[in-house]
Amino acid sequence: MDPVIVVGAGPVGLSLSLALAGSGVPCVVLDEGPGKDEPRPARTVVLHSDTAAMAHRLGCTTLRDEGAYYAAWRTMRRGRDAHRITFEDHQAPLHLPQHALTRGLRDAVAAHPLVQLVTDSKLDSLEQDGQGITAHTRGTETTWWRGSYLVGCDGARSTVRKLLGIRFPGRTAVERHAVAALRTELPWPGEALLHRRGPEEATARPLPDGVWRLDWLLSPRGELVTPDALVALIRDTLAMWCGGTTPPYDLLDTGVHTLHHRLARRWRDGRAFLAGDAAHLLGALGTQGVGEGLRDAENLAWRLALAWHQGASEALLDGYEGERRRAVAARLRAADQAMPALRSGGGLRTYLPGASRSAAFLLTDGHVGRGPLGAAPTYGPPVAVREVPTATEPGGPVANVPVTAPDGSTVPLRDLLGRGRLLVLLVAPGTGVWDRRHWLGAGLMPRLAAAVSALPARAELLVADGYPGAPAHTVLLVRPDGHLAATFAGVRPAELYEAADSVRAGAPAAAAASRASSPPAITPSTTPTA
Repeated sequence: MDPVIVVGAGPVGLSLSLALAGSGVPCVVLDEGPGKDEPRPARTVVLHSDTAAMAHRLGCTTLRDEGAYYAAWRTMRRGRDAHRITFEDHQAPLHLPQHALTRGLRDAVAAHPLVQLVTDSKLDSLEQDGQGITAHTRGTETTWWRGSYLVGCDGARSTVRKLLGIRFPGRTAVERHAVAALRTELPWPGEALLHRRGPEEATARPLPDGVWRLDWLLSPRGELVTPDALVALIRDTLAMWCGGTTPPYDLLDTGVHTLHHRLARRWRDGRAFLAGDAAHLLGALGTQGVGEGLRDAENLAWRLALAWHQGASEALLDGYEGERRRAVAARLRAADQAMPALRSGGGLRTYLPGASRSAAFLLTDGHVGRGPLGAAPTYGPPVAVREVPTATEPGGPVANVPVTAPDGSTVPLRDLLGRGRLLVLLVAPGTGVWDRRHWLGAGLMPRLAAAVSALPARAELLVADGYPGAPAHTVLLVRPDGHLAATFAGVRPAELYEAADSVRAGAPAAAAASRASSPPAITPSTTPTA
């Protein structure tokens, strides 16, 4: 089969290509630009535990060196502490410059033999047929590319979306923020801050080496923010936080960001898909568009990998839009419902019947990845099998517990995601201390191993000492993107098979079921491919 064509080389396109390559699927990434990004310290992203784990798993090496995990999140109201959240290990949000994330992903792409990154290649047409999709690019050379599928990760002004004729309705200029990156000392080293004072709102988020990103909510009327006005805002804010005296600071970068809320009508058109900003725009009330784009990539990658290797049903491919569009729509809906109360100063109960949380708490949710504004989504339940309740709802992201593979290696569960395989996890207390040769051929393991080998999709068998809320001998079926599909009390081969078949949404269409025997060469052609 032909490679998957990914249009756009931002964090979402690069992550998708690496996720596909990690599952053995070759990709060609078409980059309209020159292959490098201008450093902008004031343009940053926040990754929560699931998206940070994904970036780490894909080989992005800039996370720890150029990113900062929040030690805590501090909420202030009129100069006084109102709330403070501390984070458990691996649960803290990770804050880093977007160019650092992109560079780390580019380095990983450059090292992967199954990904070809082509710069100075602007898409200007595409055609689909029953066997694949053909894309035409212009740049230093005019070239045709042939792919099995194509994914538009080419941003808010997506050429792919326009060529497919997909509408992109929504709201313009939902919020405006002035931003600045500066090096200084604040009274809360390593802690992020949300400070509300009447209609005014400011945030401070740490970066390495004493650098901070500061944000100020601006009036929606759109007055020009002059350099002098921004400097005055910086000085006044620092003085307010530092006992009335502005500390020394080194201003690195500034900007004004206008946030929009938009949602594409469709995310799939035959063999073409949309992801990231090409499919949705969000970012008000602390939500993170890049993080949602990475979740798009993880959700789509395993479906395309299954389609490329084994063939896939139309229902499996449609499931990407069904799950991800619904999740982003819920995020946008929650923000739209909360915004009148949060921005007008009115009571929450006026706008949100039954709501009891303060505006500051709702804003905090969006920033730290909790609640309807920030938590990782739950899909489903995709399979109506839940014999054993656990702390994870069906369709929710699994806990990152230590697991042991049959080869004896023990790693965090999330390190094994993203390889296009189902995971079957047996909760077996004591396996962490018993010698592997004693439990590998004992108890439930032989029967479970036989059941896993007979599943209709590739799967890997794992064991864990425990899982939150799950009793001994619970079997969990986990999707390749880390969402829980089903739980069973013990080994149930027939039920496990049925659940795995439900995850893949049934047998693939006969026309798409031919397995690729070897990765094809990723080469352009000067004429269209038939």
